[in-house]
Amino acid sequence: MQSAKSILQMYEYIKGTLAVADPAQAIVETGGIGYHILISLQTYSVIHTQKEVHLWLHLQVRDDAHLLYGFATRDEREIFRLLIGVSGIGPNTARMILSAMSNTEIRDALITANVARLKSIKGIGTKTAERMIVELRDKMTKVGLEEEGQPGVLPVSETGAEAVSALLQLGFNRSAIDKVIARLQKEDPSCSLESLIRQALQLL
Repeated sequence: MQSAKSILQMYEYIKGTLAVADPAQAIVETGGIGYHILISLQTYSVIHTQKEVHLWLHLQVRDDAHLLYGFATRDEREIFRLLIGVSGIGPNTARMILSAMSNTEIRDALITANVARLKSIKGIGTKTAERMIVELRDKMTKVGLEEEGQPGVLPVSETGAEAVSALLQLGFNRSAIDKVIARLQKEDPSCSLESLIRQALQLL
């Protein structure tokens, strides 16, 4: 019988055609099979214009489902795995952190013990932020991050609707989402999808 660790390590990465993608999930087709993969906003910003993608995978085994999480870089996957190793932080919260902050911002916030920055993320309270810092500060100094590009404005139509859809998938209340998105789009009608979701995550 395979151990839990060996099962988790059975998927390293996937290469294939990007069939569908939104800021929270993607479907990658390879070998005639479409794989449903949960992603962060930062991964979406990298892959959404690509036809062929390469995602580093993490398999999360639950009693009721086996879930695949995909990452544009190994660095992002490493940070995800460090985050879910902290008590009180599950995969969805880790994905939300990776959607609200870049890899460098997460590393810097942990290394500099920036509790206020970590608390700005939905679902992260003072105790959790402090626990993250205590448990991950030293580990994050050893994570060598690849150089991060600066994504531009995303060429996505109906930006507000896409942002609402992504936030609903992350578990937020529809009424609250609509109010926040309407406010943000009123303030900046040309706001990109990525920026819109990042700002909404700080307000919800």
